[in-house]
Amino acid sequence: MKLRTTRLNHLTGMVVLFLILTLTLSGCSPRQMVIGSLANSLASQGQAVENDLDLVRDASPFYLKLSESVLREQPGHAALAESVAAGFTQYAYAFVAFEADRIEAADARAAERLRTRAAKLYQRAQQHAMTALEYNYPGMPAALREATANPAPALKPEHVGLAYWTAAAWGGWISLSKDNPDVVADLPLAVRLAHLAWRTDPNWGQGTLTGLLATFESSRAGGQPAQALDWFDQAIAQSQGRSVGALLGKAEGYALPAGNRKLFEQLINQALAVREAPGSALTLSNEVMRRRAAWLLENVDDLF
Repeated sequence: MKLRTTRLNHLTGMVVLFLILTLTLSGCSPRQMVIGSLANSLASQGQAVENDLDLVRDASPFYLKLSESVLREQPGHAALAESVAAGFTQYAYAFVAFEADRIEAADARAAERLRTRAAKLYQRAQQHAMTALEYNYPGMPAALREATANPAPALKPEHVGLAYWTAAAWGGWISLSKDNPDVVADLPLAVRLAHLAWRTDPNWGQGTLTGLLATFESSRAGGQPAQALDWFDQAIAQSQGRSVGALLGKAEGYALPAGNRKLFEQLINQALAVREAPGSALTLSNEVMRRRAAWLLENVDDLF
């Protein structure tokens, strides 16, 4: 979100209008028109560019709570569901789970509390996104569970982002739920959904979707390192080397498990050197990942 004064005033005005009209309108149709308009505006706000992580951290709770309230009125609004799922997932990863990693050596209990919170945020993101997917593709959850007998429907291109954030949030929730076998057992479903999205648009997010497939492959039981490496390299190529996340994914998902410190440090340094063009869609994710890359480099001796 590039929160310039004019856009903040516009958003504030929409919020006030929404609160007034939802309290005063008795007719269902006018009320739904207002909610639909606000849903569209909130979804577009969530897709704008920002590189100030402190601003994002401070502004996100208000934006997410408001967007979540509107989404509950229109649960099938795919664009808003995608924005909400992305917001909760990014917030959980950048400001909660990463903080847990950072403080774990000094305060393991506090780190565990943060991871519990992050898991709940991931769950929240996944459930909002899956509800919207099921609204647009009735029977989607069952189809993912019964992939052989009942293949999942092909996704429309405009819903690939929603599917990506559903799978990404699901993966985050699973990764922090090792003591909950029912949650962990759903990993194949998240993987299937990511593959479903990839079949529709393998270049989505300048390699972001391919990177998710690589991460799933490198972390799942029985995953093939060679396949994961191929996807990591493909994700880097799709971003033309401009995605810090793609490079960091290969470092943590391939070089680290392989015990290859030289490659790990090479990838981290390459990630830190990335400078995206102004207005790039990768701006926020790159800023988040640069911060993590710097922390990993500082702690490399503890990792190998």
